[in-house]
Amino acid sequence: MTHRTPPEPAQSHIAQANRAPLGRFAFDDTRDFEDARRGFLGTAADPLIKDGQRTVWDLQAYGFLTGECPDSVNPSLWRQSRLTSDHGLFEVTAGIYQIRGFDLSNMTIVEGEDGVVVIDPLVSAETAAAGLALYREHRGDRPVTGVLYTHSHVDHFGGVRGVLPADRDVPILAPEGFLAHAVSENVYAGTAMSRRAAYMYGAALPKGPRGQVGSGLGQTNSTGTVTLVAPTVDITRTGQEEVVDGVRMVFQLTPGTEAPAELNVFFPSHAALCMAENATHNLHNVLTLRGAEVRDPRVWSRYLTEAINLFCADADLAFASHHWPVWGRERVITFLSEQRDLYGYLHDQTLRMLNTGLTGPEIAEQMQMPPALEKAWHTHGYYGSVSHNTKAVYQRYLGWFDGNPARLWQHPPVEAAKRYVEYMGGADAVLRRARESFAAGDYRWVAEVVNHVVFADPSDADARALQAATLEQLGYGSENATWRNFYLMGALELRDGSIGTPASTASPDVIAALTLDQLFDSLAIRIDGPGSWDADLTVRWNLRDAGSVTMRLYNGVLTHVAGDGPAVHPPGVTITLGEADLRTVLLGTADLGTLVADGRTELTGDPGVLTELLGHLTTPDPDFAIVTP
Repeated sequence: MTHRTPPEPAQSHIAQANRAPLGRFAFDDTRDFEDARRGFLGTAADPLIKDGQRTVWDLQAYGFLTGECPDSVNPSLWRQSRLTSDHGLFEVTAGIYQIRGFDLSNMTIVEGEDGVVVIDPLVSAETAAAGLALYREHRGDRPVTGVLYTHSHVDHFGGVRGVLPADRDVPILAPEGFLAHAVSENVYAGTAMSRRAAYMYGAALPKGPRGQVGSGLGQTNSTGTVTLVAPTVDITRTGQEEVVDGVRMVFQLTPGTEAPAELNVFFPSHAALCMAENATHNLHNVLTLRGAEVRDPRVWSRYLTEAINLFCADADLAFASHHWPVWGRERVITFLSEQRDLYGYLHDQTLRMLNTGLTGPEIAEQMQMPPALEKAWHTHGYYGSVSHNTKAVYQRYLGWFDGNPARLWQHPPVEAAKRYVEYMGGADAVLRRARESFAAGDYRWVAEVVNHVVFADPSDADARALQAATLEQLGYGSENATWRNFYLMGALELRDGSIGTPASTASPDVIAALTLDQLFDSLAIRIDGPGSWDADLTVRWNLRDAGSVTMRLYNGVLTHVAGDGPAVHPPGVTITLGEADLRTVLLGTADLGTLVADGRTELTGDPGVLTELLGHLTTPDPDFAIVTP
């Protein structure tokens, strides 16, 4: 897509607001910059990482961050983006190295007796391969002898095929439940998450002072090939020890923290503690803006206390799968303690306030962090925010409904918008008042009001233009990188149309890793319920050497049952085949008639039953509208 409409400059209200943090926080504290550059060994000679002719990562894209902070960026976010834009190979301590700035996340390399153990191989195979090549350029051509996934998010496993050797099997370690969560998150709601991730990370935004400057956790996600290879060793308990290529690892399981399946790991021989994504140099998300299961800040806080008690008497440094390490035992304890208190405070104070009757938005406006936490740079909301995290805690305990019956059965956005605009005197009257509010710098209100005009009539060019300008100013003033990206992506699509989904995590490797249960569930999610109310269709799959599964579409619901029993309905067609062929049929990559003709499949009954059943499947839309109806 060509970005035809140039962004507008920061208005005086935003420029003034962006100067306020300069007097509140210690911008003269350079310790983070010293830590972020410590151990730098070099970076890639070619700044472009490609998949054939397509660039999936550009190491020079954020070179503009070396300049002074402009009016269009919050100076605290500018500082964080400068720190996360450093790229290259860094020595953490003797035998442990990190590739940073080659993707959204870090790839850590631990040297063993014969080769290296790779921790969290980035988002894409291309960036992971480039990172490993850089390591070998400086440390020699050591083979990969092991892989560790710290948790189930795609930026910690997606590049694995870029580092795995082709000529040998190596152990792949992961926390218990990793595979189920990794594939379900990227398939069940994967289309919606990927579309919203386009807003959250702003990968399609132009890089620059009036565009994307990062995402707080890193710069953005690469857009290469997402891969997945199943773990071979499950970490099932805290205290479990494993040795891979002479590298001894002691694990702490932390389920329900930053990911449903996650772990921390201590390296006794290096006095080094890997905190995965449980303690990074920002406030993380209790509920990410792209969408996910709501996380539990209560257990998150408790696991950080446990990590301190388990490992910090022996840890001389802590590193994570994002950002830069912390060196020195006392500094590590302080860092982890402040991170613990950050999540604990958000949890406990949200509960205190909701028990006085305050709603999520009200709590978000009233929540104030303790000054001692706020002055620490690593507690700032560059990725998560105090505002949306408190709302997430509220959601975790009380759900979407705030108890006010007036909000129990509200109109959907388009119908509500039409009524609002009519009540307010029509679109022209609303826009006239909204322009006055824009001139006064009341951008939050303008965004709320003009959104009604856009949803009442998405063809209203004046409304779209004013809403785009408003979202742009809100983005310029945000300390939170993901809020900035959401605002600026909204402005871009209001002006120039949908950019779609730049990167999808539902790759062939991820689809292939679905269990059969998950595969049948993923089909059930796609059934056109109203269109299949009158259907009653049953298909029995006899799997060679793997039992049977019967699927039935009835009452608009696709259910599946393994084996025989009272829940099994007599099938209209029975199909005998191998599991691999079943997968290709259900995914639409093979024709059942061809498999029968080739002798790979046996069929009894009416094959039209399966054809009719599959005809009730819908196709998700990866380009659905967000800032328009």
